[in-house]
Amino acid sequence: MPGILTSEIEVTNVSKHGFWILLENEELFLSYKDFPWFKKSTIEQILAVERPSKNHLYWSQLDVDLSVDSIRNPSAFPLIAN
Repeated sequence: MPGILTSEIEVTNVSKHGFWILLENEELFLSYKDFPWFKKSTIEQILAVERPSKNHLYWSQLDVDLSVDSIRNPSAFPLIAN
């Protein structure tokens, strides 16, 4: 049975506008405008990201699940809940 993916994932920067994550060789930006769940989060909560599968990120302390595709193209995944 597969376990948690061990490939590189790192939060590289946090700003007042959002934060950047490095997935292997790709750096992605999560703006608080597109991903409002993170706006009032602590840095510790943002840093506690897991990658259960290649296209899935999970912040257990915030109970936030995101597909990598939704980070690459947030306009294709409109928000459904507040």
